[in-house]
Amino acid sequence: MAVGAQTDHVDVLIVGAGPAGLMMATWLAKCGVKTRIVDKRGTKVFNGQADGLQCRTLEIFDSFGFAHRAWIESNHMLEISLWNPDEKGVLRRSSRIPDTIPGISRFQQVVLHQGRIERFFLDAINEFSEGKVSVERGVIPTSLEIDEKTVEDPEAYPITVNLRHLSEEEARPKQTATSVNGTVIQDGLFRSNLSPDDTAEMIKAAELNQKADTVEIVKAKYMLGADGAHSWVRKELGFKLEGESTDYIWGVLDIVPITDFPDIRMRCAIHSANSGSVMVIPRENKLVRLYIQLTTTEKIGDQDSRADRSWITPDVILESAQRIMAPYKLSYRKLDWWTAYQIGQRVGSSFSAHERVFLAGDAVHTHSPKAGQGMNVSMQDSFNLGWKIATVVKGLANRSILKTYESERKGIAKALIDFDHKFSRLFSGRPAKDIMDEEGISMDKFKEAFEKGNMFASGIAVDYGRSNIVSKPDPDNEASKAAKLQALASEVKLGMRIPSVKVLNQSDARPWHLQELLRSNGTWRVIVFPGNIDLEGQKKRMNSLCDKLSGPSSFLKRFTPPSARYDSVIEVLTVHAAKRQDHEIFDFPEVLRPYDEVDGWDYNKIFADDQSYHEGYGRLYETFGISPDQGCVVILRPDQYVSYIGELDDYESLDGFFSGFLIPQGETKEPKA
Repeated sequence: MAVGAQTDHVDVLIVGAGPAGLMMATWLAKCGVKTRIVDKRGTKVFNGQADGLQCRTLEIFDSFGFAHRAWIESNHMLEISLWNPDEKGVLRRSSRIPDTIPGISRFQQVVLHQGRIERFFLDAINEFSEGKVSVERGVIPTSLEIDEKTVEDPEAYPITVNLRHLSEEEARPKQTATSVNGTVIQDGLFRSNLSPDDTAEMIKAAELNQKADTVEIVKAKYMLGADGAHSWVRKELGFKLEGESTDYIWGVLDIVPITDFPDIRMRCAIHSANSGSVMVIPRENKLVRLYIQLTTTEKIGDQDSRADRSWITPDVILESAQRIMAPYKLSYRKLDWWTAYQIGQRVGSSFSAHERVFLAGDAVHTHSPKAGQGMNVSMQDSFNLGWKIATVVKGLANRSILKTYESERKGIAKALIDFDHKFSRLFSGRPAKDIMDEEGISMDKFKEAFEKGNMFASGIAVDYGRSNIVSKPDPDNEASKAAKLQALASEVKLGMRIPSVKVLNQSDARPWHLQELLRSNGTWRVIVFPGNIDLEGQKKRMNSLCDKLSGPSSFLKRFTPPSARYDSVIEVLTVHAAKRQDHEIFDFPEVLRPYDEVDGWDYNKIFADDQSYHEGYGRLYETFGISPDQGCVVILRPDQYVSYIGELDDYESLDGFFSGFLIPQGETKEPKA
């Protein structure tokens, strides 16, 4: 314990302000949770680093309101070219495939450097927290204690962390300077293209010295270690990264290329006959990123042993690329960023200690960069966790939901490592000369793996298992009730994110993507699909459900704090299958269009699956596999994943689902988990 140091109490302390840490801070700021986020670096990243944004990540950005910024600034990748040696060993384009599987999302994969992505998060955190939360830079934790006696007490602050404020010199990332074309270029965090909205970051860096060498104590209810592959938090907890002993050493070059290679603005996987492989990623501002595997090294003893990479320079990486891409020419005059890094395929032994201190991102899984996965999976770790911690901290749910973080995300991390292992082997291997060449890699198999990998890489295939917040059928009991209920919406899969199609606002005819209605604000959604309400039976079933939803002991009332807005914990949305023009908003029960004394009726809760004037027809019922003659009710978690599918008028099962983890408001005691 630091003697004489001041003590601060927070709900959540985040260590590490990369994409995983910033995603967590964004959730907590949006949900009004008292948060601090610290990072050892003196400044944010300005360029380079990770760059691929997959479809699901853009859907998540959109739910926070900043996908449009990434969409406008990024380079869009629509096609992949595969280049292989022909029978004479000459490099030829063998096939083209779509970069994003058509139809799986309203977004396609884009690329934009991590510095811009961090900027979007920082702006969102500032806006959501009204300036109360910002990254404290040049700060490191020096000790971590967990009081195991109080970990189950929802009011306790069982975590004690000592924080030390670094001097500006200590907080500056180490860089390797290299002379290229007469200019000195630094690897890693070389600051070249500063955007105007990053200027404040540079000024802020100059303020570090005011607190330099001071120590403070932070007591926290929860903590996230998002501090990278060499995670201090992970080591303090005594957790290990488990996996292969082989590390790959990769060279990465961000250049404006001068070349006669025709597909330089396509994503390419290029296999040469004998000189290795290169991945080409076209980027914003005419940049192109080249990924090249240079060598492998065996791990010795300690899991963080490092190989000597001092021999790797931009020239070494470029020469390797030139050999692989021959007979095409490649050179550059402008180098934006470069690095060489050592990476192995490993997963953390545990993702949390006592469901109080959690790990996310590279702190719990590491893998190679080619699939454009690392940053996406890291952000999705904390997208999974953020709302859960916020809901528990606010006293709305019991701590049992926190157990689902490890059960849901560890499986994803393992699937990522499996995918990366197969993909790396196929990418790095020498192409087979013919079918008798057993040591070579079949290029047909590589293409097949690439296409299969596209679905996994998109982030859309994430499928969470059974828990108290996902009412999935028991896999051993095909005839179970949950299995029958899944059939009510056969294409809306329990445990997966809800797909998106266009629906029309009942009140003003405006078309919306269903996902656009699912803002990330910590709210659960009950979506009522009453089907064709022109049918007397369907209207009766809808009204019967609504009578119970509006009753005095309804779960909508029980789990919402008396002073809170009616939709702050659970929001009810309706999408019907009748013609929009045949119905008025007042044909629907009041619980579906709630009333506020100041704001009047809520006109943004009822939608129709109908033809729009300008944007076509979503055909939601058909796309989701819902019968208009039967309808159903779907519950979505605050992260847009499907929790429950049930009969339209089965109020009791809806109530039972929420009663499994939400805390009745007005009560002081937390129910047993």
